[in-house]
Order: sequence, then structure tokens, then C-alpha cells
Amino acid sequence: MLWSTLQQARSEWSLVIFLFAALPDPLCLLVTFGLVDADERLYPLIKAIMNKQCMDSMVDPAIEEYCQNMTSGESAILAELAQATVDRTRYPVNLSGPLVGQTLKMLIKVSGSKTVLEIGMFTGYAALSMAEGLPADGVVYACETNPRSIAIGQEFFDRSPHGHKIKVLFGRALDTITQLREEIATPLDLVFIDADKKKYRDYLDLVLPMLSHNGLVVIDDALWKGRVLDPQEERDQVIADLNRYIHQHPNLESVLLPIRHGLNIVRKV
Repeated sequence: MLWSTLQQARSEWSLVIFLFAALPDPLCLLVTFGLVDADERLYPLIKAIMNKQCMDSMVDPAIEEYCQNMTSGESAILAELAQATVDRTRYPVNLSGPLVGQTLKMLIKVSGSKTVLEIGMFTGYAALSMAEGLPADGVVYACETNPRSIAIGQEFFDRSPHGHKIKVLFGRALDTITQLREEIATPLDLVFIDADKKKYRDYLDLVLPMLSHNGLVVIDDALWKGRVLDPQEERDQVIADLNRYIHQHPNLESVLLPIRHGLNIVRKV
């Protein structure tokens, strides 16, 4: 029945929109049911998925693609890493992607950051993007719990002239950050948080004392697919509460941007 329905609706945009909005792995289903080759009008959408554009984008996909096209391009090694993530991981949509990567790189260059912490490295796209923006003596401490993701990332770190700036910390972030706090003498200049949503507040509370004056915290998924407007689940509420906490904090300034699932850029004052 499902096969029949999908085949009959293979050129219907409504089906494509439903797949992208409601299902965890729409690209897989499109391939499985032969929808990729059905209609040339689908190619831009498939290309958007392969380019790590978010299925639950906060803006029109065409606008998001235009923004990506008009943004300074990713390096060749980053493009290879992105493709390897698509080919070799189950959830490539977890990749930060060019818009977030270039935003982080720009923030590092503008702020003059040298010591960076990433909570939730995945395959290292954001880590390598940030490393490209750091000076030669800069460092990205990248927390990750998945050995396979680390192995993929390390392949590309080893090939990049900036890969030596990345130090991977294996283990639970709350533990590795606590250990890092005891080992480094310099404050953190920028922290990028993109890990377990339920622990976002814990991560923020842990890193704020480690952050330099005027240091930045960049929080990914800060709009959480729009669910912060009407929280229904625990993660929805955690992120909505965190945004409110940051907004009301007397020692923090922030700007919340609708990039991908939302980027909350926070400055310690």
C-alpha cells in the first residue's frame, strides 16, 4: 500500500515536503522508493540534503541555498569531509554544514580567538572550520563520545594543514571539560555547543567560568526546529528555558539567529 501510494505521488511536491518535514531520514526513503530519479524538479532538494541543508530549516530552502551560494566557500578538505560524512554515517544531517562552519570561522577571526572548545564534534566539520580560522598557535579542544565519528574526522585532520590545531577529547563532555579546566592555564575564547540538548544548561554553566572576558559561546539548535515556540517535549523545553536564561542573564549579551536550527551567539560581559 505504501509503495503504491508513493509511486502514484512521486512527482507531488506535497509528498516531498511531508517526507522532509516529518521523517527522520527522508533522503533514504526517497532513494529506497525510487523517487530521486522520478522528477528533475527534485534534484535541487536532493542536492540541498547532500549539502547538509537542514530538513527543518527556519527559512525557505531556496533562500538558504542562496545564502550558502553567496557565502565564502568551504575549503576542498571540508567538502571532502562533508561527503565522507554523508557516505559513511547514518545521520549526516548532524553535520554543521557550510553556513554554520563559515559563521564560526568568521567569529573566530573577528574576535581574535586562540583557545576554542567544541562540545559535540561529530565528524569534525565545525572543528576543522574553526581551526582554519585560528592562528598557527591556536587550538580547538573537541569533545566527542563516538569513536567512529572521531576516526572519520581524524582522517581529514591529518590531511589538513590546520588539523594539528585540533585536540580531540574522547568521553562524556561534562567529564572531559572538568578535566580540561584543571589542565589549561589560559581562558577559553570561544565555545561551540552542539551535543546532548538536555545537558545544554549544564554545559553552559560549566564553561562560563572558563570563558575570557568578551569570550563567546555559540549554541547550535537554539530554535530546535521551531519547537521552542510551543515546547511539547523535554528537549524543546530545555532549549526554550536556556534561551530565556541567557536573555535575562545580567552578564551575558546575545543574538539569536535563524541559521539552520538556530544559532544563539552569546558574549560574556
